Parts: sequence; structure tokens; C-alpha cells
Amino acid sequence: MSIAANPLLTTDVAESFARLALANVAREYPTKLDHVINGPDDVRLPSQLHPLFHGSFDWHSCVHAHWMLARLLRLYPAAPCAEAIRQWFDARFTRSNVGAEVAYLAQPNRNSFVRTYGWAWLLKLAEELELGSRSGIDAASLASWRETLAPLTARFVELYLGYLPRARVPLRYGLHPNSAFGLAFAHDFATAAGHDNLRTLCSEKALDWFAGDTDYPARFEPSGNEFLSPALIEADLMRRILDRTAFNAWLDRFLPDLAKARPAAIFTPVDAGDHSDPQTVHLDGLNLSRAWCFAGIAAALGSDDARHRPLREAATRHLQAGLPLVQSGDYMGEHWLATFAVHALTNEA
Repeated sequence: MSIAANPLLTTDVAESFARLALANVAREYPTKLDHVINGPDDVRLPSQLHPLFHGSFDWHSCVHAHWMLARLLRLYPAAPCAEAIRQWFDARFTRSNVGAEVAYLAQPNRNSFVRTYGWAWLLKLAEELELGSRSGIDAASLASWRETLAPLTARFVELYLGYLPRARVPLRYGLHPNSAFGLAFAHDFATAAGHDNLRTLCSEKALDWFAGDTDYPARFEPSGNEFLSPALIEADLMRRILDRTAFNAWLDRFLPDLAKARPAAIFTPVDAGDHSDPQTVHLDGLNLSRAWCFAGIAAALGSDDARHRPLREAATRHLQAGLPLVQSGDYMGEHWLATFAVHALTNEA
């Protein structure tokens, strides 16, 4: 599978994003733990609890910062930051660190740890290492990091396989537990890694939860702290699950006025206002996640579809709104927004 980048992701932009991430993944404080304390021995420092993923404010942000670094290395192996990325992965991706993360998950009351947002990003990171290991300058290194991470990857696959059959209804709001997001990234990993059981389960759950949705009330989006559009992330999932003909028909029922750029609420970029607030800054990320959803949905429909142009135009508008805010100078945005920007600016072809 080849990878392409939007022309806006120049070498200089990639360098600045990588340097930002490298600084953040090494920064232990401030930190926000998702941590159940089972006893006095669990009162420990973030780096003791999570020796692999303890920077970037919280566990899931640290994971997806590593995804971004791996992707930028694959895209720009000769960039000035590339050697620093290699050195970081070599130092942090050790059997001991991975083993500690696996052991953490084995403790009581940990089965819902970062479910499913952190699960999804961990598998997205594993997918990136898998894809990168197949060709390119750093293929051997990426393969080595993939193998080191493999026990943790396997544990999160097990968590998905245990959770999804028991989950009765989806979570639809545009925050971390969003079910469509969790299924989309898990499906991507399963496809790349050849994990048929997980891929089948994700497809079955997506059809069970979302195939019958019609006239989705996207006019009420967004809520004031969402970084995902519930409507668009669901459509972005279903483009993976359905063939083009079936997806075309499903989307026509789900959001029937896309060709008219309606509802306006999801076609209009959002102004977060306060970029230092840890909740409202999510809206800066919403612009970027909308951009990748619009682009993915448009590509799935094809250029001859009447919805293609308004969707592509919306993707561009949302990128233009979101990109200048990635490096705002405030840690509440800077510890995670670059990942959303890189995901919006790159695509698999």
C-alpha cells in the first residue's frame, strides 16, 4: 500500500510537527491519567505506570503522537528529524517497556482502559509499523518496532474481540468512546495485518449498528467539546464496510442533502474560541477530523458523483481552518492536534 501526502504537508511543516511531537512524548508533566487504583501499590508516577506511553499529557495522545512520528518517518526518511525519530523509537520501544504496558492491562479493572479511542490508536500505530515494514529506507527498523510492540498489539486485539460481541448499542457522541471511530481504525489494522477475525467482527458490528441509519440529525452538530463529527465519522466507517454501490445508496439515505452542501452545520468550520481550554480546544481538532472524513467519503464516491465536489471543497475549508491552530503555543492543543493534522494531510492510495 502506497502513501501520499497533501502538498500542504511540506518537509518544513513535517519537520515542525515531528519536533513538536518529539518534545511532547518526552514530557511527563502535566499529565492526565486514566487509572483505576486497585491498592496502594498503584499510586505511582506516570512513567512507572506506563514506561512506553507516558508523555503528551495522556496515554492515548502519546500513542497517536508515535503513530504520527512513524508516518512522517515513512514519508520523509531523509528529513532532518528522521534520525531523531529513529533514535527515539529505538530507546522507547523495548521489550521491557512493552511488557510493562501488557502487565498493566492484566491487572483488575483495566479491561475498559482507554476504550475504544486508545485501543484504536494503538492498532493504528501497529498498522503504520506493519505498512512501513514492507518497503522503504526504514523497513527493517519499522519491522523491528512492530515486533517489539506485538504483545501489546495482540492484547488490544483480544480486548476488541472480547468487547464487541458484548456491546449492544453504539456510542455516537464525538468524543473518545465513539464506536464508529473505534471500529474504523480497528478495521484498518485488521485489513493491513490480515487479521480476519477482527476484520469480520468490525464489519458485522458496523452493519448491525449503522446500516439502518437514515436522515441523521447532523444539523445539531457540534456539541461544544467534540473533536469528531458523529455523522461524518460514521460515514467514514461505512465507506470501509460497503462496496461503492451499497455505500452510495446508504449515504443517500443517511445524509440525503450532501450534494447541496447541507446540513450547513457540518459544512461550516468551527471556531473554538478559547484554544487553551482542554475541552473547547477539541473543536480545533474537529475541523481536522472533518477534513479527513470529507476527503475519504468523497474518494469513496468517485469524482463523477454529484456529492464529490462539495465534499472536497468542505475538506479544504476545514483544513484551512484547522492547520493554523496546530501550533498555537498552548499545550492543551499542541499535545495532540498535529496528529489530527497529519492524518488529515495524508492518505493511503
